[in-house]
Amino acid sequence: MQEISPQNAFDQITKGQALGIDVRETIEWDAGRAIGVISNPMSAFDLALIPIDRPVIFICRSGARSTQVASAIAINKSDVFNLTGGMKAWQAAGLPMVSETGNPEVA
Repeated sequence: MQEISPQNAFDQITKGQALGIDVRETIEWDAGRAIGVISNPMSAFDLALIPIDRPVIFICRSGARSTQVASAIAINKSDVFNLTGGMKAWQAAGLPMVSETGNPEVA
């Protein structure tokens, strides 16, 4: 598993070079999320959502849960990244976010 900065993650996700997977719970996802990522909560993680043809960037609130998931997946997949600082760092970097309410925040 490797670490990736929010800006580098954003660039790779928006160019389709990597898939962003947010492992936070639904209430956190609904409050605010990165654009172009999918939800796959850690509590109900679905291995079938992991692509074999491109890198994966795991995301959570601060980087702790995504580190756990990324470390487990990295046993069988080499191109696995953890978003350094999680969504808190993404938001601090001023990168685009969306939410169910239209007022995204990191919950």
